[in-house]
Amino acid sequence: MPHTGAEDACRLLLRYIPSVPCWPQLPRRSFTENMYVQFSEGFPGISLDMEEQRASVDRSGNLNSELEQLYTAYAEGDTTTYAISPDYAAGLHALLNSKMAPPLAVKGQVTGPVSWGLSLTDGSHYVIYDDTLADAVAKHLRLKASWQEKALRRISPNTVIFVDEPYLTSLGSAFVSLPTERVVALLSETLEGIVGLRGLHCCGSADWSMVLGLPIDVLSFDAYNYTDTLGSYSADARPFLERGGTIAWGIVPNDEEYLVKETVAALNDRLDEAMAPLARDGIRYRQLVEQGLLTPSCGLASLSVEAAEQALQLLADLSSRLSSRHTT
Repeated sequence: MPHTGAEDACRLLLRYIPSVPCWPQLPRRSFTENMYVQFSEGFPGISLDMEEQRASVDRSGNLNSELEQLYTAYAEGDTTTYAISPDYAAGLHALLNSKMAPPLAVKGQVTGPVSWGLSLTDGSHYVIYDDTLADAVAKHLRLKASWQEKALRRISPNTVIFVDEPYLTSLGSAFVSLPTERVVALLSETLEGIVGLRGLHCCGSADWSMVLGLPIDVLSFDAYNYTDTLGSYSADARPFLERGGTIAWGIVPNDEEYLVKETVAALNDRLDEAMAPLARDGIRYRQLVEQGLLTPSCGLASLSVEAAEQALQLLADLSSRLSSRHTT
C-alpha cells in the first residue's frame, strides 16, 4: 500500500476486503518495509546500510555460529526469535491490534526464498548461489512465515500465507541460472512450514506447470497484464482445481494510467477472456468462478493513496457483481 500510516492503510483494507483482510506492507514508510528487507531480522550475518538502502550478508562476523542458531531453531520449530517487529512490519501489528468483526480468514505474506536469495548478496555474489546460505534463506523464511501464521490466528483460525516470488519470471533467462529441482526444493522448504492455506504469488509470466506442482492451495498471478499466460497450462490447472486449489486472478491494474480507464464491466470482460482458454479445454467456467479469488494485479504501493482506494473499490464492486451473478 502507498500509505505511511499503518492504521490508515488497515482501515482502508478492512473497509473494502473485510471477509479476508490482509496486512499492508508500507515501503514508503521505511526502508525496513521493503519486501526484501522486511523479513531479514535474525538472518545470519545480515547487515543493513540504511544510508545506501542496501541489505547484504556480512561474512566477517561469527556467521557459522549464527547459522547454527538458525538450524537449531528450525529443528526445534522455535519461531520465538524470528518474530517480525513493528519497525519492519507496522501494518502487520496494526492489523493485529485492529477491532473488527471475525473475518472468514486472514491473509499474510512473506517474500519467497528464490526472490530473496536473488536480491541479497554476500558482498560479491547473490546468496542463492551459495548452497549453505540458500538453504538457510529457505529455513529462515519458513520460520518467519510460521511465526506470522501463529500471530494472525489471533484474528482468525483460518489463515492464508502467501509466498511472494516475482523473480520466478526470470528463471531460465540469461540472468538467472537455477535448476528447476533446486527452485522446487527451496520453495517447498518454505511452503511446508505453513500449516494453514498456502499461496504463491508471481506478478509476471512463469513456468506455471512447475508452480502448480508445488504444495500450494492458491496460485495468484497478474491476470490483467498477462491475461493469456495461464491458458496454455490447462493440463496442470485441472488437477490443481480438482484437489480443491484456488486461482487468484489479479485482474485490477496497479498502474494509474490504466486504472482511470477501467470499469467493472470492462474488468469482468477481461476476466472472462483470461478464463476462456481454460474453459475451452474442458474446465467448467463455474468451477473457475467458485474456486476463484479476485485481487489487484500486484501491490498498490506505486499508486497514490486515492488511486489505491479506487483499485480496491473496483475490486469490491467486481467481486459483488460476480457473486450476485453466480450465487444460486
